[in-house]
Amino acid sequence: MMRHLPFQARRWLLAWLLVLPLLGGCSSQDLSHYQGQTPQLKLEQFFDGRLVAHGMVQDRSGTVLRRFKADLVGRWQTVDGKPQGVLDEVFYWDDGEQSTRIWYLTVEADGSYSGRADDVVGVARGQAVGAWLGWRYDLQLPESQGGWQITLDDTMVLIDETQLLNVATMSKWGFEVGTITLQIRKLE
Repeated sequence: MMRHLPFQARRWLLAWLLVLPLLGGCSSQDLSHYQGQTPQLKLEQFFDGRLVAHGMVQDRSGTVLRRFKADLVGRWQTVDGKPQGVLDEVFYWDDGEQSTRIWYLTVEADGSYSGRADDVVGVARGQAVGAWLGWRYDLQLPESQGGWQITLDDTMVLIDETQLLNVATMSKWGFEVGTITLQIRKLE
């Protein structure tokens, strides 16, 4: 079949056949490894009250582009039998910029999480297993930062009852463009 294709089409097909196994290996993760790890990460418990975060943004080569501190306040209530939360985030960037994001979070019937924010395109989705949570969403960057829409794949790991580490891989068109790393600590 391949020899009936034009040369350029064969090269393109061969390149995709070589790349597909690599992409498939990155897209899924065996979550059974996290099952039973304690303490269990529940957003409605950890992100309740006052928190502080410190972090950095790196490009794909590892160069630190920006550093930040963030003050967070989470509040939860039950609406129609579902826990729903509001997480206010205020970021203080090392270049003097200040920005905010307000998350509206819901614990779904199956135990997964969904969230919305003004700069999030569509709905963020997450699944917690043990002390681990995977969270994925598309973020619309402001014009001052290129105006791109990027995908964030967050990995959150609860270290103990008061500390969480979060590493978010940023990608555009399926290619990694950078990483956000932050440590979040409960204050109450």
